[in-house]
Amino acid sequence: MTTETADSNTNPNPNSSSASGAASGSASSSHPSSFLLLSRDVAAVVAAASPYAAQIDGGRRLSASGTVFAGDGVIVAASHNVERDEDVVVGLEGGKRLPATLVGRDSSTDLAVLRVEASGLAAPQWSDLADLAVGQLAVLVGRPGRQVRAALAMISDVRDSWRSPAGAKLERYVELDAARERGFSGSVVVDAAGRPLGIASSGLLRRRGLVVPGVTLRRVVESLLAHGRVRRGFLGIGAYPVRLQADLEERLGQSVGLIVVGVQPDSPAAAAGLVLGDVLLGFDGQPLSDLTQLHALLSEERIGKPATLRILRGGEPRDLAVTVGAK
Repeated sequence: MTTETADSNTNPNPNSSSASGAASGSASSSHPSSFLLLSRDVAAVVAAASPYAAQIDGGRRLSASGTVFAGDGVIVAASHNVERDEDVVVGLEGGKRLPATLVGRDSSTDLAVLRVEASGLAAPQWSDLADLAVGQLAVLVGRPGRQVRAALAMISDVRDSWRSPAGAKLERYVELDAARERGFSGSVVVDAAGRPLGIASSGLLRRRGLVVPGVTLRRVVESLLAHGRVRRGFLGIGAYPVRLQADLEERLGQSVGLIVVGVQPDSPAAAAGLVLGDVLLGFDGQPLSDLTQLHALLSEERIGKPATLRILRGGEPRDLAVTVGAK
């Protein structure tokens, strides 16, 4: 960019520039620019969210961020950053460092729950994301070291409920405009109004920065606190997609099924009579063409309840009754 300076011989009023500059400076000081106001607002949002930010020393090398979940010492972090099950230390606002116990982890949602001996901690009140939209700004507030760090991001994608590659349900899909460096996974994500949206994770999709929303956090954290794990429905099979022959496809109205390549002993599938080579076509009337669909159907609510497996055996379809187990 080239800047030109006017010569006094070409300026009929040599005082006009200084007068204009003074007026401009006066106006700028009395009426801050929109950018300056935005900057001040973002700084205020970071300051308000900083008590939620925790430092997690649970890895082999660098510290990571976590977020206070409950005032009685419950901390949530990104599971991929808590590499150790023991000797984890949590740093809180004010420089306090406390030993932490790993309550449990759920790798399918990339969440780990820690507990420290503390009370009266500031904890977020999670937003329901009802009015979240693409293009809105978000701020990540973490503590990957002794001090709070912040990063500005944009909401680049918002969708309804979504399944992670491991089959876990997230009640909303919220993607940030860039995957953040490791230290920010586990940090609280707030909108421009300072409302906590969830926590950041770079461990759910490669090169994607996602937000695990507050409603998902509550469900997973409550399950980990109660059971030490997230319970999911279980059949006890190994399977992969297989293309059906043309005549079967025409007869069944389905082109792909899941061929069973393993059945665990004493599992619900074994009790139902499922055997190697069976092709799983459907679960309770829902056609199946990949394992993600089956995982989605095996929710915690299904545990202990009867279901019908539609299978193909010897070229003929048949139904098997199964009771969904838990894992």
